[in-house]
Amino acid sequence: MGRSSNQNQNPSGVNQQPWEPRRDNIVPEAGHDAYRNRKQPAEPAQCPSCSAVLHNGHWAWMDTVPAGAQKAKCPACVRIEDKYPAGFLTLGGAFFQQHRTEILNLVQNESRAETAEHPLHRLMATEEAGDGVLITTTDIHLPRRIGEAVRHAYHGTFDYHYLEDDTILRASWNR
Repeated sequence: MGRSSNQNQNPSGVNQQPWEPRRDNIVPEAGHDAYRNRKQPAEPAQCPSCSAVLHNGHWAWMDTVPAGAQKAKCPACVRIEDKYPAGFLTLGGAFFQQHRTEILNLVQNESRAETAEHPLHRLMATEEAGDGVLITTTDIHLPRRIGEAVRHAYHGTFDYHYLEDDTILRASWNR
């Protein structure tokens, strides 16, 4: 049997010899978050600002600090200090204005529950923004959790989208 003419062709139809590297396969660079990708300090470590403890590769709330823990700021405290949020949630609309206190209480409750489980997920600020408020957070998960809770409790429209290789989240709820 004779040799097929397309034996050395890749699926795109370009001739490729077995010894030639493929040049049409570009691998995208993974998202870069300077606050998450910093080299972690030696363990154990305790954040001097919030008292979270780095233990077994994770920041956690601990009743007792392991012996010999060094002082090192956690990524959430660094973000707060730098005033560089990862999450943005805008709450607005006529309904929001009428039920502002109740909705902001729900925001605080969701924030406390999330922070109790995950020390790096924290509320940074709540600021006036047009007909509503802008809430900033240290991570991308908290705004979505809060927005989903507000939508579940009060209905309305909740929308979110990720920016910059999934390192920033912008979300909004309106009713």
